[in-house]
Amino acid sequence: MDILEAMKKEMFRRKLSHCTIITYLFYVRKFLLFCPKDPRRFSKKDCRLFLERFMDKGVSGSSINVALNSLRFMMEEVLRKSMRLNIKYSKTPKSLPTCLTKSEMLRLINTISNEKHRLIVSLLYGSGLRVSEVVKLKKKDIHLEEKIGWVRLGKGNKDRPFIIPVCLVNDLKDRIENASSYLFKGRKTSHLSTRTVQVIVKRAAEKADIAKNVHPHTFRHSFSTHLLEMGNDVTVVQALLGHNEARTTLTYLHMVNPKLISVKSPLD
Repeated sequence: MDILEAMKKEMFRRKLSHCTIITYLFYVRKFLLFCPKDPRRFSKKDCRLFLERFMDKGVSGSSINVALNSLRFMMEEVLRKSMRLNIKYSKTPKSLPTCLTKSEMLRLINTISNEKHRLIVSLLYGSGLRVSEVVKLKKKDIHLEEKIGWVRLGKGNKDRPFIIPVCLVNDLKDRIENASSYLFKGRKTSHLSTRTVQVIVKRAAEKADIAKNVHPHTFRHSFSTHLLEMGNDVTVVQALLGHNEARTTLTYLHMVNPKLISVKSPLD
């Protein structure tokens, strides 16, 4: 039985992300080297010994968790075997995501002289889009009259709406008129690469003299935090971000300045 091929087919059938597929196959390949026997004879004990070997090497808790999920998918979804393991490991402490202030954001955007690049960064922040979602935007996804755009087959293969800042309407209108399909066309590929946007953001942050670790997802964090500071409901922000669970969105509440959302102590 070719367990890797069987896993790949099942993950494609379930439309898991490309990164998830690559990661799961990576850990299962390591497991196959550790346990070279017929996959139909794999047991929970084999999986436990493999994961304990990882822990002995001092691998982080998050990596062990990904390895565990990879083996669980193989055992339960492909081999149809039970995979309930109670493994104790030291989890990696969770740190709050990096967020820029509004003044830092404005300063960064103003350092970008290229109109196309400035529009991309403005959408990352002004609409809370992921970098992969921005580069894949098509002219048909933008509805300027309603100030609404659509992410097609985003994370989790879901469609969701996003808000279009009023200040970007004219720039988007010009971009739509000159676009054949994708708003941000690349040189060799059908659309601009995410790597190109990462470079644009890094250079802009350096030029704006911002010491924080800034990357494209930083703008999404800032979008979420600033919306909550403005008093918007968590469920509204959750819908705009496309989060399945509210607890994911609640992470940003820890970054909100209580004074900015006028929260008073019950004692007062």
